[in-house]
Amino acid sequence: MNPFLEELSQRGLLSNHTPGVESQLSSLTTGYIGFDPTADSLHVGSLVPILLLVHLQRHGHKPIALIGGATGMIGDPSGKSAERNLLDEQTLAKNVSGIKAQLERFLDFESGEKNAAILVNNYDWMKDFSFIDFARDIGKHITVNYMMAKESVKKRVGEDSKTGMSFTEFTYQLFQGYDFVHLYKTLGCTLQMGGSDQWGNMTTGTELVRRILGGEAHALTCPLTTKADGTKFGKSEGGENIWLDLNRTSAYKFYQFWLNQTDADAEKYIKIYTFLPLDEIEKLILVHGEAPHQRLLQKTLAKEITLWVHGESQLEMALKASEILFGKSSLEDLKSLDTDTFLSVFEGVPTFEIPKEELEKNPNALELLAQTTFFQSKSEIKRALEENSLSLNQEKIGLESQIGTDDLLNHRYLLLRKGKKSYFLISVKNS
Repeated sequence: MNPFLEELSQRGLLSNHTPGVESQLSSLTTGYIGFDPTADSLHVGSLVPILLLVHLQRHGHKPIALIGGATGMIGDPSGKSAERNLLDEQTLAKNVSGIKAQLERFLDFESGEKNAAILVNNYDWMKDFSFIDFARDIGKHITVNYMMAKESVKKRVGEDSKTGMSFTEFTYQLFQGYDFVHLYKTLGCTLQMGGSDQWGNMTTGTELVRRILGGEAHALTCPLTTKADGTKFGKSEGGENIWLDLNRTSAYKFYQFWLNQTDADAEKYIKIYTFLPLDEIEKLILVHGEAPHQRLLQKTLAKEITLWVHGESQLEMALKASEILFGKSSLEDLKSLDTDTFLSVFEGVPTFEIPKEELEKNPNALELLAQTTFFQSKSEIKRALEENSLSLNQEKIGLESQIGTDDLLNHRYLLLRKGKKSYFLISVKNS
């Protein structure tokens, strides 16, 4: 088997492909994947398409990352039960800019090598295409019967469908198919890759290349990532997207997402989402099986993917943050966390706000804590201080301890811990 296809297969990244792909990949091949600009950041669901392009480049081929600035205005019906809201041009421009900056972190666009990546936006070649020209030059090559036979269409227009499908979404596969025609003609692109739910759209593209240009083009899909229980992968337990943008999802939350995977999922994901050699992964799986409580697979998975996506400094911050809740951190570790990471770690912890002048006026620990709602009485606070069971910013405090503005973390927070696991936050508000 071709080395690129073999690696995808062994990592669980190969689902289906058109005949002749292996022959095509025997020489330098240009392949593309489209990214839907529905937000200004990609999320963990976008990592598999990114990985396909990275593996393609690592095997000497040329990747194209296509941002769907034009198709984003229409909406892909694949896997959808209802039509989504259409985006305006200003929002799309913002989203395209954010996604472009992220893709540049993962692919080599600058080396000058033959297989340097290319970034394109289909809005650039679709914006001046009139409806009449598109219908005449592109639409005539694909019959309605052909388009109706696609699974993404049949699910939406069948007898069981409650919403139907607008003409706008119906034409999506033609727009995506024309992307392939344009890239084939201008950049010699002969391969489109994507998730298995895109097979219908992708084969429309290969058919348009054949009918319009008389060329041979190919499609390759990977399985949609699911959890071991069959549910959809990519969101936190609370149903939130796990974004690649640190402003949306902190490195700590990102790290924790991977750390909290089940054994079965971690064994699957470590092959898909890391670049560790497969023989090394097999050894890790064996060692993990001997002591699963140590969560070696999850820790390795979380470390490798956080390092790849966010870099070494953010990984270090995530590791420090992960240790804090177990009481294994120092004051310096706390101070090293930025505000977003700090608040991510202590999300849901009881918080009490006091004015800054109160902190300056009553620096005594007993008097300050008496103003909060964390304790039932002043005598309870006094007893805890005498028993040395209270910590401020991970350091023990006693009855004579003073608390001042120098103790504030990120210029605003005081972290209190009673015993080993009961955390409280005091938020100091500037007057």
